[in-house]
Amino acid sequence: MDQVFLDRLLEAVDDDRTDAGISVRGVYRAAADEKVMPPTFPGARPYLLEPRRVEGETRKTVVLDQVPSQANRIEEALLAARDKGRIELPLFELQAKTSRGAVRLTSLEFPHRYADAYLRDSLLDGVRFDKSDPGKRLREVSPEDVRPLFERDPGSLIFGAWDSHRKGRWPRFARFYTSAMFGLDPLEGERRSMRKDPLNLQGSIDDKTRAEADWTFYAEGEKAKGKKLSEIGHGQILANTETPGGVSISQARRDAWISLGGLERLRFGDVSSETARLARATLLALALAGDRLAFDRPSAWLRSGCDLLRVSETLAFERDGGETEEFSLSAAEAIQVFHELRDRTATEGLAMAADTIQLEPHPSLAKAIEFAVTKATDEG
Repeated sequence: MDQVFLDRLLEAVDDDRTDAGISVRGVYRAAADEKVMPPTFPGARPYLLEPRRVEGETRKTVVLDQVPSQANRIEEALLAARDKGRIELPLFELQAKTSRGAVRLTSLEFPHRYADAYLRDSLLDGVRFDKSDPGKRLREVSPEDVRPLFERDPGSLIFGAWDSHRKGRWPRFARFYTSAMFGLDPLEGERRSMRKDPLNLQGSIDDKTRAEADWTFYAEGEKAKGKKLSEIGHGQILANTETPGGVSISQARRDAWISLGGLERLRFGDVSSETARLARATLLALALAGDRLAFDRPSAWLRSGCDLLRVSETLAFERDGGETEEFSLSAAEAIQVFHELRDRTATEGLAMAADTIQLEPHPSLAKAIEFAVTKATDEG
């Protein structure tokens, strides 16, 4: 383990810190060609285009991945690493049995993290989660004492969480890690879509026929009213409307920021100042481990049609006065430092768990999951 880097993280979270935060700046190019598919949004303009200040110049940009999506990618990477035994983290795991097999959801996937409805509407040994010992412990979290989240769901402190569905004024925890990706100099393209059928089947079916049910074929002219064969997956379709055609970009950027000011705001109850410092350094190391697991890769695949190849990347401590101190860090190194800091914090009396708490859905939630898996459509 790199003792020098571990000590550097402790220095970064010290009461007399001279660091503002840690930045990660990555430069990427589009795979195959310079065209990528950004996320789409409702409205006349499907893509989010906006001007940004890039290296002192105002540049036109297109959003490729927003902050919440980047956080989800890191949580996905942390879960994969945990499943492989690479990193030790606490986990809530909800297992639901459906007619199509088991469904697994974890606290690294819950949309609202510790405050999520999946957790609230689960059972632990037959008891509603909020009334279980771990549930009661999470309910004790406050702006003055974040130890319950440090112990059981540190991701809520790193990526932010707010319990907005229960009555009362529950604390909001702002994320201290942010990351976003955008493309420079976007030129919007066009696309015309068509689904081809090798036999180009033509005709119609009954109005109420579903794709998986038996259906009756009617040749053209035999039935005045009815569905087209294309509505159950046969025949060719030529889209009548324009489909978003992606954008050409000169390059893509990823800007990540770990705010030491945000981390400094976390309070740990009545622990000693040294224990609090170790706890903050542990969270800092975990944020770095997540970033490295997700993005210290030769490419970043964001979605179909948006595969980005890494050109360069810089990690740096951003210091008081505008100075920067660059460093390199692999995922394995970050995990090792995280484990060491976590163990030191536990020795001081504040322990982060590493076990899995198994949950099952409340009967009503189980029915909702069964319906979602077997009968619901993909519409809104």
